[in-house]
Amino acid sequence: MSDLTDGAIRSRDDLIYRNVFLQENKKFILSRAYVAVGHYVTESDDEWSIALLAFNDSIDKFDPSKGEFESFASLVIRRRLYDYLRSEKRFSSELSIEPYSIDADELRSGDEVNSLAVEVLEKTVEQAESEKSSGDIKDEIQIISGILAEYGFSFMDLAEASPKAQKTKEACAVVVAYILKDDMMLSKIRSTKSLPIQELLNALKVSRKLLERHRRYIIAAMEILSGDFPLLAEYMDSIRKVMVS
Repeated sequence: MSDLTDGAIRSRDDLIYRNVFLQENKKFILSRAYVAVGHYVTESDDEWSIALLAFNDSIDKFDPSKGEFESFASLVIRRRLYDYLRSEKRFSSELSIEPYSIDADELRSGDEVNSLAVEVLEKTVEQAESEKSSGDIKDEIQIISGILAEYGFSFMDLAEASPKAQKTKEACAVVVAYILKDDMMLSKIRSTKSLPIQELLNALKVSRKLLERHRRYIIAAMEILSGDFPLLAEYMDSIRKVMVS
């Protein structure tokens, strides 16, 4: 259990400590606000107030049985700020694009239509047309887009980065499953925003070419499966099977 999780649990019934906890985690809140809105946030900005309230609400709604507080609070902060930006009509051009307004055919390359991005977009179109939970998957896409932006690419880039051949998919699944079972490596990737290619080569029977070519897909799958993205995770069945094997 992380220090943030311990602090959140303690803060529930100790209001004096909660104030201390909020003060101690200003940098965390500001960093998550920055990721969500895409620009530097200070304590004089409206975004700061919204993020702070979201963090505070996260303490009350957090369920330790479902994961660490850091991931949960990050998700709540992003969702609150996205709602705020939507209401203010201040989304960037990338975030303002509704997934169902994009023609999935534009992302195809020849007959290679098995990428995660294309599958998700096509599914989102179906959901939007049937008016069933389209908002939920759009929210997940917007949130994961903010996370992936920290690594220097977007959700839409997955159309090109996703493996096409079954053998390649299986190899990528092994890599992702290995990362998710190694907390230290997962933390290292998130802090450095890069894959430890040499470490993975030493640990697994995969090629450097595979790791370099499918780096973005591996990172995206890692973040989706380790975060609160149940709808996007449905497209990762091959990886989840490797994780439980």
